[in-house]
Amino acid sequence: MYVVPIVAVVVLFTLVAAVKVLRQYERAVVFTLGKFQAVKGPGLVLLIPLIQEMVRVDLRIQVVEIPTQDVISRDNVSMKVDAVLYFNVSDPERAVIQVQDYLPATNMLAQTTLRAVLGQHELDEMLSERKKLSVDVQAILDAQTETWGIKVSNVEIRTVELTDNMVRAIAKQAEAERDRRAKIIHAQAEFQASQTLVDAAKILSSIPAAMQLRYLQTLTEIGAEQNSTIVFPMPIDIMKPFLELLDNAAKAPRANGASRLAPTKEVVLSG
Repeated sequence: MYVVPIVAVVVLFTLVAAVKVLRQYERAVVFTLGKFQAVKGPGLVLLIPLIQEMVRVDLRIQVVEIPTQDVISRDNVSMKVDAVLYFNVSDPERAVIQVQDYLPATNMLAQTTLRAVLGQHELDEMLSERKKLSVDVQAILDAQTETWGIKVSNVEIRTVELTDNMVRAIAKQAEAERDRRAKIIHAQAEFQASQTLVDAAKILSSIPAAMQLRYLQTLTEIGAEQNSTIVFPMPIDIMKPFLELLDNAAKAPRANGASRLAPTKEVVLSG
């Protein structure tokens, strides 16, 4: 009566130890008497009880948060940086045999690599080229974890936290940069305006009729305003023929053959 239950328990124990079912994303690293035999799965895996054992390995991409690290940049700026690590097991055999526990080992390696890479760059590079730095960290990690059978697919630098004094200094620097650009743009605008005025003056001086038309346009604009007093400017080009006549008359020879300059008359132009 006691033999049947004992046999049933032994058979059940044997089945549980001998039959394993692996999911699609799992692999079994099988050892026979402590020696590596093969990587099996997914599906049904049969083991010899008490002789063979297996280690389950998950092949899915794992997401690990890298804790906040104290980093000092190349220009001696202290900051706190954290990141997110994405990796998966590419070789189950090496992931089990080459490293004791690949998950904490990869996490610790990511922390030290993050500090080492960021410490070689200045603050401005960390803030403006975060994507490039993430790629550099990912490449270094992937090269070092390849011997463990680990594939690092991505590293994302999530937060770069600065001290309050450094934040205020960066704000002042940005404000000074904006003022500098505003002054440069204003100076360029003044230069372009003066250059345009020079070009316009050359055109007006080469064509006298253009000056007269501009004068008439100015009078039209003044007349459109409701002013009680209107001052009409007198261009020198209008008076030039009369000045030439006066000059010729003053230089004309007298009746006795002596020529001298006539007394000059002061011409007052009101404008």
